[in-house]
Formats: sequence, C-alpha cells, structure tokens
Amino acid sequence: MSVWSELTGQDAAIATFRQAAAAAVGAADASAEASRQMTHSWLITGPPGSGRSNIAFAFATALISGDPDGDEATRIQVEARSHPDLHVLSTEGVIIRVHDVRDIVRRSHYAPSVGRHRVIIVEDADRMTEHTSNVLLKELEEPPERTVWLLCAPSDADLIPTIRSRVRTVRLQVPSVDDVAALLVRRDGVDPAVAERAAREAQSHIGMAHRLATSDEARLRREETLRLALGVRSASGAVRTAARLLEIAGDDAKAITELRDAEEREHALRSLGLNPGQAIPPALRAQIKTLEDDQKRRATRSLRDGIDRILVDLASLFRDLLVLQLDAGVALVNRELEPELRQAASASTPAQTLGTLDAIQEARTRIEGNVQPVLALEAMLVSAIRRPERGAA
Repeated sequence: MSVWSELTGQDAAIATFRQAAAAAVGAADASAEASRQMTHSWLITGPPGSGRSNIAFAFATALISGDPDGDEATRIQVEARSHPDLHVLSTEGVIIRVHDVRDIVRRSHYAPSVGRHRVIIVEDADRMTEHTSNVLLKELEEPPERTVWLLCAPSDADLIPTIRSRVRTVRLQVPSVDDVAALLVRRDGVDPAVAERAAREAQSHIGMAHRLATSDEARLRREETLRLALGVRSASGAVRTAARLLEIAGDDAKAITELRDAEEREHALRSLGLNPGQAIPPALRAQIKTLEDDQKRRATRSLRDGIDRILVDLASLFRDLLVLQLDAGVALVNRELEPELRQAASASTPAQTLGTLDAIQEARTRIEGNVQPVLALEAMLVSAIRRPERGAA
C-alpha cells in the first residue's frame, strides 16, 4: 500500500512530493523538472487540520526508504517516530525552545544509518522566536548532502523572511467536507452520517473531525458552547458565559492531557526503578520535576488551543447567522441548530453580526498577545448580545 493512500484532499501536493522523492532516489520515472526542483529544505503550509504533519511524515517515509511510495517497514517506524534516520522537533508548549533547535541541528549532521536520507521534521515551525529561527537558518543554507529539512507552519508569513527565502514552499488546500468524512469512514470505521456531521462542524479540520466523530463528550461541549453564545442577552450574561466557556476549554484540555500525563509519570517512575506510591529519592527529584514542568507547558498550550477552538466554532456560528440574514443560499455549518439560528437572526442586523465576527478575531489576537483569556472572551461576548423581539419565545 502506498504511503500516500491515507492522505486526503491534497492531490497536487502529493504529486509534487512523490516526484521529488523519485528524483531524490534516482528513480527512472523522475521527471527532469522534479529533479531540478528537489531541494533539501522544504516548508509545508496549510490551515490547521489540513494534514501538514501527515504529509511530512509520508514524504519522510519515501525519502528514507528510497521508494517514492514508501515501504511498510519504514512507514511503521516513521509513524512511531522510532526510525533512526528520522528526527522530529515539536513542542507541546507555547514556543519551541532554542536549546531544542540546537540539539536537532547537531543531529542533522549525522550520516543516514540505514536509509537513503536523514530527515528532520519541524512541526509548528511558526512557534519559533526570531532568535531561535536564526539558529536554524544556517543549517537551511548549507544542509549536509543527505539531510532533508521539512518545516510545517500555517503560513509562510509565520516564518522570518530569511528562512522563507531558503526553502521550497508547498501549500496545502483545505480538504472538502466530503473528503474528510470519507477518510473517517474508511480509516476509523465511523458511521457515514456521523462522519459527515463531524467533518462539517470541524470545518474540514481532520484532527478535530476525528474527535467529534469518536467522542460524545467533545460533541456535547461544542454544542453547549454554541447554545451559550446564542443565549447571551446582557453584559452580565456575557461575563457568566465567558467564565463557562473558559471552564469548557479547561475540561477539553484535561480530557486530552490527564490520561497522557498519568501514563508518562508512571513510565518515568518505572524507568527509574520506583514503584507507584513510593517516595521519590532526592537524587531523582530533578528528573521528575522536569517532567512535571513539561506537562505544565503542555497543559498551558492545550488550554490555549481549546480556547482558540471555541472561538473558531463561534465564528462558524455567526457566519451561519450572517448567511441567514443575507439569505445567501449557502449551506450552514451548524445545520442542526437552524431553528435557533433563525430566531437569533431576526433579533439583530447583518452589521451587528459582522461586528461580532470582527470581535471574535480580535479576541483571538488578544489572547495570542497574552491578554487574560476571560477578559478577551467577555469583551467578545458583549458584541454577541442578542435581545429577542417582543413576543418571541
């Protein structure tokens, strides 16, 4: 089975990477154009959920295996991140730390041990500060002959210009709802109706669609978020709703991190020769403290991601509201809430709805700039106040 078969909605990008992989390994079917365009530094961009990391790992499999379609043994190792010729730099914190970049740069100079190439994947490359980016810059200028760098970011504008000028950029498209739904059915065995709704409500974000399709709790939290926003009637209601939205984001973050944190701690204690509940010797406390600090950073990022996802869901809600107000004849994202949406549409004007959409984007910008999330949510929800017409239920 081809390493590309599990990817969806990215035919043009897949063709580019497959041809480049063929050129890199000297395959007979490599075109002259692909041979000229094969480079050792790539940037894969696309919106969240478009599959940037998935396509990077597929390309890595092809390069390491020496087969443009990959081979099963290499694919398994790459997916497990256990192949000796693959290095992955990612962060579960807010930023990628500079010493992690220095470490991965050092590893990039090792010759491939069993594969045709050594591949370095930098996920969330947009989380590098300018100083950290400059550490990476020199390696992108003159990488070792058989080392290939694959950077992933939402947009090329998220990286400094000097890095952008030294990489070949491949832009991914947003996959269609039908493509994402088909993937959920084929890969995860999800019922087609559930898959379609999850893909639509996730707005083609593959990872989020998987969560909505497989987690009742995730679906209920999303529905509560939207109904809360539609129910804001006053400034005091906006304050209460902001607090509840923050709780929902926290619950979502805990659902993602708690089990993993416990498993990591148990594994760390076992690897240090300690039994559950046993007192930690002073000599080992620093290692456990490092693990706990990493988990706190992950929790902070997970909470931020949860808040941002709520804001994305709210943007889809008010987008639907605007569609109804303008009688645009465009399909609704939140089709199951159409009766409530029509009632809310009659209680405001398109100009007010556009103002709320602007406020949602402003809230995302403020939170990214380290404004207290609850304050940003309160300010955004004040603009979402909808007072029903007299006599309306």
